[in-house]
Amino acid sequence: MTYEETLLNIIKSDDRFLIMTSENRASIRNLPDKVGKRFIDTGISEMTQIGMAAGLAKRGKIPITHALSAFLTMRAFEFIRTDIGFPALPVKLVGGFPGLLSEANGATHQALEDISLMRGIPNLNVFCPADDNDLEICLEHILQSPSPYYIRFNNRKAEYEHSKEFKEGQAEIINDVNYVTILTYGTLFTESLKAKELIERTGIKTGLINFRTLKPIDENIIIRSIKQSRLTVIIEDHFSTGGLFTITAETALKNNITGKVLNISFPNRWFKPALFNDILKYEKLTPEDIKKRVLKELSKI
Repeated sequence: MTYEETLLNIIKSDDRFLIMTSENRASIRNLPDKVGKRFIDTGISEMTQIGMAAGLAKRGKIPITHALSAFLTMRAFEFIRTDIGFPALPVKLVGGFPGLLSEANGATHQALEDISLMRGIPNLNVFCPADDNDLEICLEHILQSPSPYYIRFNNRKAEYEHSKEFKEGQAEIINDVNYVTILTYGTLFTESLKAKELIERTGIKTGLINFRTLKPIDENIIIRSIKQSRLTVIIEDHFSTGGLFTITAETALKNNITGKVLNISFPNRWFKPALFNDILKYEKLTPEDIKKRVLKELSKI
């Protein structure tokens, strides 16, 4: 079932839901004619959209808003913080083209700090699906949650059949904690999965954890990885500040544990705009590159 089909089904079954967009219809282009007045386009005005969504939520509706991740999380940040986070309204914020998915767009359109911004807002949760299959499995649970959510939209074609068991704050264990354990989420899940397979071909047992929600986060699996793995590897298309690397550091410090960690993310810089596969090669994020980086780090231990 596609993203549009899932939205259409939930709208038909529950009249509280409605769709909103700031002239960003890439993932919902077929819905306007099907949902009528329950589709609202505010034009290129993310702040207006969020203000309207908050007002509608106060009146019992559940708006599902859409905008480019960079503009939604930065232009409308104060509105999200004050109008949605503070009163904990059940608005769902769908950010399109986050991280590397913005591809050839420059820094103005790249959202590499979106998770940091959104997880910093009290009451607001963060959902980062690994691909279209993960999105389909988890989406209805997220939409039905009474909590406000930022959804890092990702409909990359799945190369893995994800677990249909989903619970907020519970990571999906692809391979359990092992000698090397990869912690990842969202866009780079597929590359992490292939890297795990390449590393295991060298005889090194490798775990892989998919964090479907980064807030709430599955702290237990982070703690186990740092304690039990020879090397914990964090892979994300986000700045090192505020994403999974920061979450891991916070968790370790809070629980007074230490361990060897390899951080594969963006050290507070934007990426070179290009097509997705070219970005992976240039930024050394291909499965083969990840394998080489892991083996090099292991050789130092």
